[in-house]
Amino acid sequence: MELEDDDGNLIALEADPAGPDDDRRAAAAGLTLVREVLQLRRSLPMDRSSTCRCRSFRPGADDTEFLRINNLAFAWHPDQSDWTTEQLADRMGERWFDPEGFLILEQDDAMVAFCWTKVHPPTDGEPALGEIYVIGVDPAAHGRGLGTQIVLAGLDHLAALGITTGMLHVEADNDPARRMYERLGFEVHSAHRWWARLDLPTPPNPAPGRQP
Repeated sequence: MELEDDDGNLIALEADPAGPDDDRRAAAAGLTLVREVLQLRRSLPMDRSSTCRCRSFRPGADDTEFLRINNLAFAWHPDQSDWTTEQLADRMGERWFDPEGFLILEQDDAMVAFCWTKVHPPTDGEPALGEIYVIGVDPAAHGRGLGTQIVLAGLDHLAALGITTGMLHVEADNDPARRMYERLGFEVHSAHRWWARLDLPTPPNPAPGRQP
């Protein structure tokens, strides 16, 4: 996607996957990188498994608590914050939705974390991909290592389906999340970038890969 002003000058550019030519075009037009979302991948199965016992999401019964944790965990995020029951219903209405792949972790009978997975069927150029669509941990439960364990639970689920490539999207400037994924063996596969003129309103950002 690109935008030009009335004189034909480039004022915004989006590229997915972004490459060196896109970087050069943006630089030549005087644009600034305003957002970068990385797609990370790794092979499955892992050589370690999750230590947590999860259950499947229960549509209707779990909606309110999921939205509470999601909106607390992603209060800063341009796409995932302030979700409504309508947005959740829209996602659950997608053909790819499978509650068995929407994993819920409870402690003391309360939801503390979730890992929502998504399966992408194979195409001519890609194998079947198992996506960690979104994970969230209740901020009140931070510091227990639940983020790593809930990701591992999602990867275990995807590997059990016979999927051999796991993937996810992460904001390039989310250093804590990137460090966690790097420890789990994920590597950068591609980048989705947005550039804009800083003296103009930043164009809206669609959620990468989805989405997610």
